[in-house]
Amino acid sequence: MEIIEENGEGSENISEVQVNSQPSGLSKTAQKKRLKQLTYEARKAEKKAKMKVEKKREGERKRREWEEKLASLSEEERSKLIEERKGQRKERMEKRSEEREHKIQRLTKAKENGQNIIIDLEFSHLMSRAEIQSLVQQIMYCYAVNRKCSSPAHLWLTGCKGDMEIQLQRLPGFDKWIIEKENRSYIEALEDHKENLVYLTADSDTVLDDLDPNKIYIVGGLVDRNRWKGITMKKAQEQGIQTGRLPIGNYLKMSSSQVLTVNQVLEILLKFLETRDWKASFFQVIPQRKRCEADSGEPQGEEDEEECQEKDNESGRKKQCIEAASNSWKS
Repeated sequence: MEIIEENGEGSENISEVQVNSQPSGLSKTAQKKRLKQLTYEARKAEKKAKMKVEKKREGERKRREWEEKLASLSEEERSKLIEERKGQRKERMEKRSEEREHKIQRLTKAKENGQNIIIDLEFSHLMSRAEIQSLVQQIMYCYAVNRKCSSPAHLWLTGCKGDMEIQLQRLPGFDKWIIEKENRSYIEALEDHKENLVYLTADSDTVLDDLDPNKIYIVGGLVDRNRWKGITMKKAQEQGIQTGRLPIGNYLKMSSSQVLTVNQVLEILLKFLETRDWKASFFQVIPQRKRCEADSGEPQGEEDEEECQEKDNESGRKKQCIEAASNSWKS
């Protein structure tokens, strides 16, 4: 794939290469979607490369300024400045450590009285390696977002075994996560609380008006649900447990199906626990590209550019959240 040049002249070349590389057998709509995705990926790669170069230049500039400043000072002034900088760094490290302790306390408290939310990992045998890796990244984001909440939930990972467990173990600091990790299914692990289990599925007839602190809500850990329509509903019915769906249709219209990623569902639940407002929770979490024009309130004429920008913003938000969590684990 060609990279777009800084003056933008590479855009046409990308389109030509991508059009020629379209897999045979795809419909025109599928080809258009694939072309849009490939163009977005090319822009993202270009943006990432530029940011990397700029970051390196900024680091070099700051180093030069620091060295020039030290060179202009006397020995005594130089020593004093270096000590001040060390003191500032120490303060930052202590602040990070303090924040980390507060987060640990909140998560520990959530194990006692937080809303119980399960991510069901028993579908790994239905997913490809790439899909499992995608789900693992979603779980990592779930944990990072939960850690940042003022009132975090008590998270569970059930059915955590096999390739899924192997991939999760590779995450930085996973062994230190304050979360319930169960190799057993939720039915086995919580057999004494079966009457309180509620599987969240878009196929349920029961719309949730509120979240019951006594209930244990289950989110299906499955990527590409379009291949397995109705699988979570069928599972819940076979197990004889309650089901429920988020009241998305009461507040906005989706441009496609109401199936969301695991991290989006969890973030909506966490937002609701903080605000007790479904509408605010949906609009803060569900990307604008997944909403109908009437809900976004904006024309769709600039869809390609806006969609790419939104994806970049969403990706950046996730990256910042995960990096913050990773830094805390290292502290």
